[in-house]
Amino acid sequence: AYQISQYDEPLAEHGTFEIQNPKTETSKKIGITRVHLEEDTGKLTHTGKDTLVDFNRSSVPLVEIVTEPDFDNAEDVKIFLEELHTIIRYLDVSDANMEEGSMRMEPNISLSIISNKEERMKNLPNYKVEVKNINSFNFAKKAIDFELIRQTKLLDKGETPPQETRGYDDKKGITFSQRSKEEAQDYRYFPEPDIPPMVFVDHEIEDLRKTLPELPHQKVARYIKDYDLKYADAFILTRRMKTAQFFDSIISDKTLQNIDILVKSKNIQNAVANAIINKRIPTSISQEEFLKEFIALHKPIEVDSEKLTQVIDGVIAQYANQVEQYKGGKVGLIGFFIGQVMKEMKGQADPQEVHKILLAKLQ
Repeated sequence: AYQISQYDEPLAEHGTFEIQNPKTETSKKIGITRVHLEEDTGKLTHTGKDTLVDFNRSSVPLVEIVTEPDFDNAEDVKIFLEELHTIIRYLDVSDANMEEGSMRMEPNISLSIISNKEERMKNLPNYKVEVKNINSFNFAKKAIDFELIRQTKLLDKGETPPQETRGYDDKKGITFSQRSKEEAQDYRYFPEPDIPPMVFVDHEIEDLRKTLPELPHQKVARYIKDYDLKYADAFILTRRMKTAQFFDSIISDKTLQNIDILVKSKNIQNAVANAIINKRIPTSISQEEFLKEFIALHKPIEVDSEKLTQVIDGVIAQYANQVEQYKGGKVGLIGFFIGQVMKEMKGQADPQEVHKILLAKLQ
């Protein structure tokens, strides 16, 4: 038996993939060594001392993506995998359902002491440990973290970790040895006579490129630039293509352009994003229903101005000490007064109007 794969002529090679850390809002480029097509051979399930072989996926085509050693920690790997997963679904390459085996991760981990990136590329460690068939982003991170500790302990004792393939036990949170790992020559590559090479000319590649949808990182940049959204909000909106498409359809609806009730809002797009992200309005409803609920949600509250003034006067009288502190320079207390007024009004007041009246009365 043998496995069909690409070697000399992969689908793509020498690419880059930019990841963005949503916590630090920093970006980093990861090199893509190659993207090649091969066939699935099957699935191994290890249960205790037994290994079960499932051939249901045999000969199903798959795409393998090989990265450069540009990762500095397991968290970067997790971010890369999550972003890759999102793009695969955006492009409709695969459903990438990991519980069904449609996407699997196989990190290669080896350690050495280096002083800079250039040295890392020139002096790679003389061994490689591969952890096979991981089906969870969190498990991938945990497996890498475990290997970093395990291999560091061996190297600190002057031992070189054996070149091998390992599995990951998600219940124990450890990796375990499966077999020694082959060198490239052990794979015995030879041409597949039944599959001729595919040749594309430049204009065909360009035509295909034009069919690509706007990718997640491009949407994030557009939302920030065009709608002044915060990075975190833009990031959340673009994780699922359907959510991003729904957001785009809502903000492009002409109904929003005629809504006078949001004149006081600095940014209608931010208000729509907030309603979607915080699930104040479900996205499972139609666009028309969403807009109706959105309008109702932001409809101005009609308040008896005399009653509001009385409540504000009452709050100022009740918190005389805080009033003195405010006048003494603790202007941040204005938020405290607004909160007390809104509490007394049971939320039935415009916070901006309350703020305006309080400023006038506290002068």
